[in-house]
Amino acid sequence: MNDGEGEIAVHLAREVVDAEARGRETGHADAPGSFRDKRGVFVTLHTYPGNRLRGCIGFPEPMFSLASALIQAAQHACHDPRFPALEANELDDIIVEVSILTPPKEVQVDDPRRLPEIINVGVDGLIVEHGPCRGLLLPQVPMEWDWDAEEFLGQTCVKAGMTPDMWLDKRTRFYTFQAEVFSEETPRGKVSRREMGGCR
Repeated sequence: MNDGEGEIAVHLAREVVDAEARGRETGHADAPGSFRDKRGVFVTLHTYPGNRLRGCIGFPEPMFSLASALIQAAQHACHDPRFPALEANELDDIIVEVSILTPPKEVQVDDPRRLPEIINVGVDGLIVEHGPCRGLLLPQVPMEWDWDAEEFLGQTCVKAGMTPDMWLDKRTRFYTFQAEVFSEETPRGKVSRREMGGCR
């Protein structure tokens, strides 16, 4: 995605969030042709200026066109079951962030103890699966919490409802993906690309 497309993605998500919180219908999505490509996407809402999570919902797999995935994720982010539904009086104190994902790839490793060597913190997002348990954390999450690779693996397991040491179980499967992240700097303000860098 170029920066212009990232800005359009955030503006589209903001339009949907504003409409959803006000109980209005979402308008027609005016987006470039590239938004017809199927992409995984997450929409994250943060409080401003406190930067507390207020909602985060998305689609890790490229199931829908980018435009459709953005609209659906933005609507659902207003109703993240971890929080009360977003209300109209909060809209001026919310930052909208969009993460556009690459398709997940399974991590192939003979010994799970080698996983921390493979995971690139600040670049990779993680999906974990074990039986019916499944969890996902976006690439920006370990950077926000200053986690190393082992903590990132453990916390992804926790997100899936497992104990943090389950990443050492050979039956646990991990997938990595990357994300281009674009965010408002202030509510309805300038949109910028988040350069997270990467470290091992």
